[in-house]
Amino acid sequence: MLATLYAKALDADLPKPILGDRLAREIVNRIDYDWSKTSITKANSPSVTTRSAHFDIWARQFLAVHPEATVVHLGCGLDARAFRLDPGPGVQWYDVDYPEVADLRRRLFPGRDDYHVIAASVTDPAWLTDVRSDRPTLMIAEGLTMYLTESDGVSLLRRIVDTFASGELQFDAFNRLGIKSQWMNAVVRRSGSTLSWGINRPDDIVDAVPGVRLLAWESPFDSATFQEVAWYYRAMARAMSVAPSLRYLAQYHRYAF
Repeated sequence: MLATLYAKALDADLPKPILGDRLAREIVNRIDYDWSKTSITKANSPSVTTRSAHFDIWARQFLAVHPEATVVHLGCGLDARAFRLDPGPGVQWYDVDYPEVADLRRRLFPGRDDYHVIAASVTDPAWLTDVRSDRPTLMIAEGLTMYLTESDGVSLLRRIVDTFASGELQFDAFNRLGIKSQWMNAVVRRSGSTLSWGINRPDDIVDAVPGVRLLAWESPFDSATFQEVAWYYRAMARAMSVAPSLRYLAQYHRYAF
């Protein structure tokens, strides 16, 4: 959570930021922490900010079509997406994360109309009763699925589809090679986390979650936001893209239901 926040704060200070999240910078300035422990630097911050910018684009597309909607942002951490997107008055926005995180959000973030923080594990079915379910619903889960078990992840997606009448699921994932090679991920290693759920292709989701229809499946290397990174990152991406398992080591998923 702190690593991704710090990446956004560093990006905000760049001459040409990818995300431009000044609220992230303000919040980092208010937290007494040795940020070097995150292993995040200005050089590697695009690994976070290109992803966040990508899901901001997809979320804006959904809200442009559905100005009266529900947004459920799962595992929100200290992300300021509700403030970056600044949705209109017809949108009910719910940020969901552990009680400790929810408490921290309430202390660090400003309030806004039609914005709610739910203190719960995303795998606890009870939090769904606190969410308005009578409108098109967007579920965003950025940097979450890989930390769930496959059983918990599939059950979560099924509950979303069963609870809300229509909407979209937007999330990122690692393939199984990404899960196996997690020891190479400095952010994961330093945080003491363990990655569990690997998703190789959209069929893994379509077959497991009745009622969903694939809208988009992309490698981060193919995202428009990735074109904002330095040339050496783009060169690395071209080399990795030769092997499908490396090209889709990380993935962006988008489904309608």
